Amino acid sequence: MKLRALLDMPELRLEVVTGDDLLDRAITWVVTTDLLDPGRYLGGRELVLTGLVWRSEPADSEVFVRALAQAGVSALAAWDLATGTIPGDLVDACRRHRIPLFKVPEDVAFATVTEEVVRHLSGARAADLTAVLDRHRRLVAGMSEGAGLGAVLDLVGRDLGMRCWVLTATGRVVAGPPGAPDGAALARAFLTAPRLPHHAAAPGVSIFPVAEDTTSRVADWFVACEGDHADWPAERRALTTELAAIAALERARLDDRLSVEGRLAQELVRLVVSAAAADEIVPRLELAGLDPHASYVAVAAAGRGTLRPGELRSVLGEVMPVPRPVVGLLDDEAVALVPVPVSGEAAPDVAASVQTALDALAPGLAGAGITVGVSDVVGAGELRGAVDEARYARRLASGRTDPVCVVRHDELATHVLLLATVPEDVRQMFQVRLLDPLRKYDEVHKADLIRTLETFLQNSGSWTKCAEQLHLHVNSVRYRIQRIQDLTGRDLTRLEDRVDFFLALRLS
Repeated sequence: MKLRALLDMPELRLEVVTGDDLLDRAITWVVTTDLLDPGRYLGGRELVLTGLVWRSEPADSEVFVRALAQAGVSALAAWDLATGTIPGDLVDACRRHRIPLFKVPEDVAFATVTEEVVRHLSGARAADLTAVLDRHRRLVAGMSEGAGLGAVLDLVGRDLGMRCWVLTATGRVVAGPPGAPDGAALARAFLTAPRLPHHAAAPGVSIFPVAEDTTSRVADWFVACEGDHADWPAERRALTTELAAIAALERARLDDRLSVEGRLAQELVRLVVSAAAADEIVPRLELAGLDPHASYVAVAAAGRGTLRPGELRSVLGEVMPVPRPVVGLLDDEAVALVPVPVSGEAAPDVAASVQTALDALAPGLAGAGITVGVSDVVGAGELRGAVDEARYARRLASGRTDPVCVVRHDELATHVLLLATVPEDVRQMFQVRLLDPLRKYDEVHKADLIRTLETFLQNSGSWTKCAEQLHLHVNSVRYRIQRIQDLTGRDLTRLEDRVDFFLALRLS
């Protein structure tokens, strides 16, 4: 179907705003979106419908239209019901990127446009199904939070006799009809398949990735449908592609819905690490849905290879033995705060649960890896020590070669365990007395004394190695060390003073 055929549909009354010379382009599908950058959900040659919800400033039009052009869409149809117009910046962006732009009349619903176009493309049955898919897109935009994906899968099952499920890489069923095949078996098939889509003969289903090009398998969702996709007609194969795209939208919507909680979790983790007072942490625990009187285990994780921090955070949240734990990012580490039962109940073995879940994900790591540290059980007032303990344990795990390595708190038998359990006021006082004179001197003179001290201790007091690492002359290092001693009244030739400085730096 060509674009100019849209002008022959009297019930739509579409008007060309720009792109009259491009009306011989073909349309193969219709997509409704309100994402600022919908490129990953587009396959090319679509008619895109938008209500401009994504536009908050004129520059957004360039971002949106550029994404459409890069995805190879055929045209854009738009109308801003709130303002009653199409902004000039959107028109200009369409001209620059040679995207034909149609005006949708105010009284014509996008669902009507979708139904009419799809009726011409695939017949009435496809039009009915696409209307439901369009309704779902509006659901995932926030009109009916949480209900859309299951409803679409139910309709596909009723209308086409095609039972489908959406699952995470751990085998957790996100949506689908009752009686799903074994999730663990489906997840193994998804993670180990050399190519996707893949037919898993044992469960008798075909598996499709949701965001294969943008997301590591261990952090992705997948769609599982009964039957062998190689035997399906073209219509059914196209439908599974659309279902995967819808699942991707749902996944993005859930991420958006969790973004408020995610920001609260991020703020809470950073607050704990910054040694904030209890009266600051307790309200944040409650905002994050945690009991300030509960006990907790801290878990720290980092990825090796291609696993990105955001994916790591998603994986860590998925493998926790409790639903929806608080997870935040600290640089390249993800940190989870896991509530455990009160005294008298059986506390979960968090380390064992995480190890088991990650071992199941290991086939999907594709050369990457995950290292994890798990703290002891602590009260809410000791979260800083628990996070430190988990991060130290995670660093110990990073020295090992296993693709998935989990280190428990009880493997810590060095000073790090002592540091993690020292009361915060003592830690702070110890740091201030030893390091503040050096910090203040560095602020005024830019002398880099703190870094020099740390490098000197890391090299066991070797002047030559310290100088080489800092790219300084040995005499410059000697001068800086003497200045450190003068400012602190300590003697770095004494083992006791070296140990004190070493511990103070670890506490900072």
